[in-house]
Amino acid sequence: MYPRRFARVRPSGRVSNAAKIIVDAKSPAIDCTVVDYSAGGACLQVTGVTSLPPRFELLHGLTRKRCRVVWRDRLRVGVAF
Repeated sequence: MYPRRFARVRPSGRVSNAAKIIVDAKSPAIDCTVVDYSAGGACLQVTGVTSLPPRFELLHGLTRKRCRVVWRDRLRVGVAF
């Protein structure tokens, strides 16, 4: 729909699309799927969750990043690192 200004640089090797959203230490992790991932942010697909806080941590592979919600569209959420 919107053309990209720059091509995405994909990491080499095999990367899983499965990830977990960590809201806080007392809440269980929320499963999600990484649709698109870049150095500055990601697009996540979350099913069965009605709302997410504006800030949370994303566990993707062995990487844990602090995220800020930038946009929401039904089941997808755009985050910035």
